[in-house]
This record gives sequence, structure tokens and C-alpha cells, in this order.
Amino acid sequence: MKTIKNISNTLLMLLVMISFSKCSTTKKLQNAVPFIIGEVYYQHLIEDVKGGDSRFNLFIPVTSNPNSIILDSVYFKGQQAKLEASKKPLFIGRFKAATNQKKDIIMSSDPYAEYGNEVPELPKKVPFKLEDNECVISYKQGNTLKYFKISNILLKKPKH
Repeated sequence: MKTIKNISNTLLMLLVMISFSKCSTTKKLQNAVPFIIGEVYYQHLIEDVKGGDSRFNLFIPVTSNPNSIILDSVYFKGQQAKLEASKKPLFIGRFKAATNQKKDIIMSSDPYAEYGNEVPELPKKVPFKLEDNECVISYKQGNTLKYFKISNILLKKPKH
């Protein structure tokens, strides 16, 4: 009986230690970054093709980057996107927006009739709590991945 109690106490201690180790993996936001960012904005893209995907791009202009730090990805409006470097010192994150057009789904008692249905994409959970006009960028400084929050993101007129 005593050995069962010792085993249960050991398992309980192990469970507590594992739960505290998860706290150290949370992403910590930096207060300042070693580069200067201009006015961050996003813009919807309107496609003339019927049934085309609705998308929007987030633009992050870097006005000064003395350490040549590369921006990695961005979290915005509940999504994550890799940042692409543009010709100018501009980084672009490309996102899919929710569309108003519903995709046809075949519902049938015959499983072969439902063969063409696509599996719905489940959104990935964003590890940050953000407002609609905020984003978090990740960047690498040395071998360390760091995070920085940007607020007051502007919405510009849609681009055709």
C-alpha cells in the first residue's frame, strides 16, 4: 500500500513539473526592436474573377535596419503568414480573407457521391491576443526568434 502511495506522489510531482515547463515556452514580446518600422498597413485585393479567393496583404516598411535583421512571419487577424521581402525595404504578409461565397458541399447517404468534397481547413490558433488593428511580427536576431507587437495598423483602399 505504501509503494502505491509513493508512486502516486511521484507521478503527481512529475505532472506538476511538466505543467510548469510549458510556461517557459510562451512567446515573449520585445519592448523595442533593433530596426525602425514605418507606417504599417493592410489592403484587400479584389479579383474580378467570379469565385476567386478574397485576399489581403499586410505591408511592413522597414525604414532603418542597421543589423540587417530578417523578419520571419506575422500574426494578424487570427492568421499567420510568412513575410516576403519586396524590392524596397518592405516586407509583405499575404493572407486569405473570409469569402462571402459558400463552396458547394455534396451531402448524400451514398459515400461515393461525397467523394469530391474538400476537407475544411481548420484555423491555426494564434499564440497572441490581438485587437483587429494589431499584429505581431517574428524576427531572428542571431539564433534567437523574437516577437514584437505593432499597433494602429491602417486599412487602405482595396486594390484591383
